Amino acid sequence: MEGEERDPGYDDWFDEPQAPTEPRARSTRDVYEDAEEVWVLPEEEESGGRGRRDIVIAGRTLTTTQAVIIGVSILALIIAILAAAGVFSGSKAAVPPVTTTPPPTTTAQTTTAQTATTPPVQAPSETLSPGATGNQVKDLQRSLNALGYSVGKVDGVYGQATQTAVTQFQAANGLGQDGVVGPETLAKLQQKLSG
Repeated sequence: MEGEERDPGYDDWFDEPQAPTEPRARSTRDVYEDAEEVWVLPEEEESGGRGRRDIVIAGRTLTTTQAVIIGVSILALIIAILAAAGVFSGSKAAVPPVTTTPPPTTTAQTTTAQTATTPPVQAPSETLSPGATGNQVKDLQRSLNALGYSVGKVDGVYGQATQTAVTQFQAANGLGQDGVVGPETLAKLQQKLSG
């Protein structure tokens, strides 16, 4: 079979001869020996009359339809990127409004009123030790915070932070550093708060 000319209707796929459907003249119309890809069907080349033009992009010949599809795909990609970036969102960027008149200056008066109405910090009225809870512990915590010995959040629990603040207060005032608010520590605390 080698070197033997095959019938143009021969189909290698099933290795059976296929009867030609119409007589074919040997022409270059159906032969694409050196072409890597064929984008245009031969029948479209001969149809003419419709004003069809091919477009060459990067060495590839594209039909107008193919070029339009590629263009629409690129446009859709650009729109998707812009939408992801939030360009089309309905919310405006936070731009401060432009005012022609300055706002009224009542903040200084309000601050003065608040300072006058703030109740003074009271020292606890009884001795306290770690583990205690309640309003007396809250008074102790507020007192220590006011004097610059931070206990953190005023929660009414005489925990580690409160005990550490009491020990620091005792050390700064020449008292025994046991972390317990006994009679001497309580008296010194009341003295510092009263002025």
